[in-house]
Amino acid sequence: MEIKRKIAILGSTGSIGTQALDVVRANPDKFTIEVLTSNTNADLLIAQAIAFDANAVVIVDTTKYEYVKQQLAHTDVKVFAGAASLTQVVAFDAVDIVLTALVGYAGLLPTIAAIKANKTIALANKETLVVAGELITKLAQQHNVNIYPVDSEHSAIFQCLAGEWNNPIEKIYLTASGGPFRGYTREQLATVTKAQALKHPNWEMGAKITIDSASLMNKGLEVIEAKWLFHLTPEQIDVIVHPQSIVHSLVQFTDGSMKAQMGLPDMKLPIQYALAYPHRIYADFPRFNFMDYPQLTFEQPDRTTFRNLDLAYYAMRKGGNMACALNAANEVAVAAFLADKVSFLGMSDVVETAMQKIHFVAQPSLEDYIATDLQAREWCGL
Repeated sequence: MEIKRKIAILGSTGSIGTQALDVVRANPDKFTIEVLTSNTNADLLIAQAIAFDANAVVIVDTTKYEYVKQQLAHTDVKVFAGAASLTQVVAFDAVDIVLTALVGYAGLLPTIAAIKANKTIALANKETLVVAGELITKLAQQHNVNIYPVDSEHSAIFQCLAGEWNNPIEKIYLTASGGPFRGYTREQLATVTKAQALKHPNWEMGAKITIDSASLMNKGLEVIEAKWLFHLTPEQIDVIVHPQSIVHSLVQFTDGSMKAQMGLPDMKLPIQYALAYPHRIYADFPRFNFMDYPQLTFEQPDRTTFRNLDLAYYAMRKGGNMACALNAANEVAVAAFLADKVSFLGMSDVVETAMQKIHFVAQPSLEDYIATDLQAREWCGL
């Protein structure tokens, strides 16, 4: 009899977290929920805790602790509060898998704590590897911890490599939809609004990642994440625009052969693959029909108009703490854009300026990464 896997979902009320709970709900014989966390969405966290009989919850916003505790007083759910609690609950003995679905830099310290506690990581927080990829990968090796990617593109690469572990990769191609502004000129982008940027053509995602997708920063962050996940050089990672979002990414091997992972765009598939690995379990997701997509097209990204991709490649090649600065500045820039404080094109200017000003550290420690994150945010001036 297969033992149920006990899951901690960091960021259970966000887009990835709620879809992960859909996967758990559909597979009660395979998964149970041990821990759920939310930044501020107390009501949804309470409802999730009751519905999935969670052992513990964390509400990061400490002002809502008493409310959550009161609402769950009739249950056995343990209630914790504050960001520091995230690093504690991931170490619970009962937890088998930690799904890191937090947004941005916030995912770094809890993921480090989970690795040190020898938990399997299902990583939906690409910023963890962007900010501190070298530190995270070394730590995972030291603790013999597996990191399974949840991003659709990295999951696609991971799936293509199944059975190919001994065969060297020549190159990988990460596909990008191109977002809502594919084909736009700089003149057109100068006047786009946040409402337009939040309308992704293919994927349902949170606001931050949707804006990143529109600016191609999301693809830039994914390039850096792929370097660490699959031990690649920058020259081995390419990006190609694929508007239909059916081919999720490709691997090219040294004999010239290529593998692609395909399917309808649905984040529940890579979430389920990471949680159930190495098993594929049945899902009633809609099936792809070739006749619905008689043409699959591919094109080069416009790196001149969408400068974020090249900024990410520069950070990856520079190494050290540069990608940490890139990520911090981008988080500030996206928040400013969503608050109507900076233009769409202005986000790239904010990021580039912070990267130019930051004190470069070639071999950063965790303390250096933390300092860089703070410094880069200050340099943004927003």
